[in-house]
Amino acid sequence: MKTISRTLQEDTDAGMLPALAKFWKTSVVGLERSAMIAALSAAMLDPDRAEKAWDSLSDQQRGALQMLLGSGGKMPMAKFGRLFGEIRQMGAAQIEREKPLENPATVAEGLYYRGLVAQSFEVADTGPRVVVYVPDDLAAVLPLRKTAYSNLENEPIEQEPATVEPLPDVQGVLQADTSIVDDLTTLLAYLQLHSPLLENEALVEVDDKRLKPYLLKQDDARQRFLFGIALSADLVEVQTGKAYPKRAEARRWLGLSRAEQVRALAEGWRGAALYRDLWHVPGLHPEPGGELDDYDPAAVRDGVLELMGELVPRQEWWSLEAFIQAVKATDPDFQRPDGNYESWYIRNDEGDFLNGFESWDAVEGALLEFYVNGPMHWLGLVDRAEDAARLTAYGRAFLGQSAWPTQPDPEDKITVKDDGTLLISRKSPRVDRFQAARFTTWVSAGDPYTYKLDAAGVQQAAEQGINTGHIASFISRALGDVPVPPTIMRLLDNWRSGPAAAVTVEQLMVLRTTAPETLERILDTPALRRYLGARLGPMAVVVRAGQWDGLRAALGEAGIQAELVE
Repeated sequence: MKTISRTLQEDTDAGMLPALAKFWKTSVVGLERSAMIAALSAAMLDPDRAEKAWDSLSDQQRGALQMLLGSGGKMPMAKFGRLFGEIRQMGAAQIEREKPLENPATVAEGLYYRGLVAQSFEVADTGPRVVVYVPDDLAAVLPLRKTAYSNLENEPIEQEPATVEPLPDVQGVLQADTSIVDDLTTLLAYLQLHSPLLENEALVEVDDKRLKPYLLKQDDARQRFLFGIALSADLVEVQTGKAYPKRAEARRWLGLSRAEQVRALAEGWRGAALYRDLWHVPGLHPEPGGELDDYDPAAVRDGVLELMGELVPRQEWWSLEAFIQAVKATDPDFQRPDGNYESWYIRNDEGDFLNGFESWDAVEGALLEFYVNGPMHWLGLVDRAEDAARLTAYGRAFLGQSAWPTQPDPEDKITVKDDGTLLISRKSPRVDRFQAARFTTWVSAGDPYTYKLDAAGVQQAAEQGINTGHIASFISRALGDVPVPPTIMRLLDNWRSGPAAAVTVEQLMVLRTTAPETLERILDTPALRRYLGARLGPMAVVVRAGQWDGLRAALGEAGIQAELVE
């Protein structure tokens, strides 16, 4: 931090200097500010005077100073203030009137008006904040080992992080998996085929619903995370409001091993700026405006992951609630660098604002729970249980506790049936399934995935510049030594030059008469003809869509009986 001289120059009000000089028993009468600071600095760095200042402290004040020095000599003012009280900022006249040195309102104030602590601004990873600190050279002359007090066991001194103890037993285990890799492959294929529109950096509802049946995990929150992480991992780009796979980056990712694909997605989440976890916590509704507009989710996330690496067991189960409370005790302001719990506008489901430190569990605690049960579990980093979690091998590597797993992928071949059905295992290369999804009709998701090579799929491929020769080569490679089924070869041969003709099929309502003369009479009558379409023969004509009720009434008025045949 700073020296006592810089502290007096930069962080101390001029009106406070005479009061400090009086306490440190040095004369500054008639001196200019610079000379006053020099004289006061010399007095405060004198070991004998520093010892007398130390002896003048109460047990609570010594405890607070010991805690601050044990935390590296500085602490966010918000945290220090919660533990030891606020510090009133006073000018010379108010100091003379209130006498904060003799009658401090709080423990913190008693230290501040002795010059033993000061306040300053600093820029943390999560933004600017006020810190309270002890000047470095002053800390060096304080007799810290002199303990002329006896009640520190009752003081909130914390020397070590409140680590989370392992759990001996858990219930309701839900193992993590890597299905996010498979679902992201499906998402990339969907974007390649449909280039869907976005709304608020997410798929619009119609595309969300169309995609959902083909995902292994059909969870709305996970599906939003899936798209957010695709953007964050630089696999997807947005142009004119539409989403597309980034060709080179997506192909590179699709060609990686499953372990490396998980790693790329996890690192994408670690640095994600577009996906703001706080906005996805169930029951929380952040509102735009104020300091929340400058919220840095990547910095917050990085801080929490560092805390997790320090606090939780490496391989055993641990209580999620214990982890949340350990963070609250160790670094409660992890996402609020200035410690201000009044400046954000966040509502709960009932519409009530969650303000003040008393809402910490509802906001910060809920976010920590979401990190573990949501993104970290979806990414395969933690196993879940009832109010418990456990780091997986991927999770330990993600926190820097071990090397990233490098096991090779087993590869299953694609099964091609005579009717054009393709069965693709999760163990098949993701790049192969991505390619197959581009020239087939999607049938179902699972292990295996099911696709159908048909005319619609071939037409879809043609629209992307994939011809039947490309398709035949892909299937031949997938089958290896097994010949391509004749039915598939015929389909590809028929489509090799594109469709020769096209047909449409539609459902119609037809009016049939018992004699040609009756139809002629109907068509010659304008009041009846208006309900009819194309003539199908001497005794049949198409009824216009939605016109049956009107036609039946008009026929009745013309004396013609009409019977509806199912």
